[in-house]
Amino acid sequence: MMFTKQFLLITSIVVSLSMIVVVNLVRLRNTKKPVVAKKIVLPPLLMATGAGMFILPMFRPTLPELISAVVMGMLFSIILIKTSKFEIRDNQIYLQRSKLFLVALIGLVALRMMGKIFLAESIQIDPAQMSGIFFILAFSMILPWRISMYIRFRALKRQLENV
Repeated sequence: MMFTKQFLLITSIVVSLSMIVVVNLVRLRNTKKPVVAKKIVLPPLLMATGAGMFILPMFRPTLPELISAVVMGMLFSIILIKTSKFEIRDNQIYLQRSKLFLVALIGLVALRMMGKIFLAESIQIDPAQMSGIFFILAFSMILPWRISMYIRFRALKRQLENV
């Protein structure tokens, strides 16, 4: 059974909106527990397994698309980095709650959806290739964000150990 481009686009929008809810709920839950390095490092490592899709040629972007996705992802990561802060409470490191994070997340997902709609309608990129492009964009956004979080977490951990 072949799916139409509209069905795939609507499905990806529904999944994106669901991801906003899930990410926000996980984020809120994580602000109530002390941060551990494993929870910072694991998401990009687990996400990296998705790169297996590039074994199949239909998922591979062109070089300009690859460069664009990486650059956009790294630019978007700045927003996530700026809205993710740690604090020390009860001699433990916690992720600070941030209403700005939810706003930033919604904005990033909206930009991503608009980009997906634009690419699907005006440039006529194959849905499989578009999946590859948006995987690269997401990974290029998450990796610098998590590296930044880990560096700040380690600095606070050293600060706690020296007290």
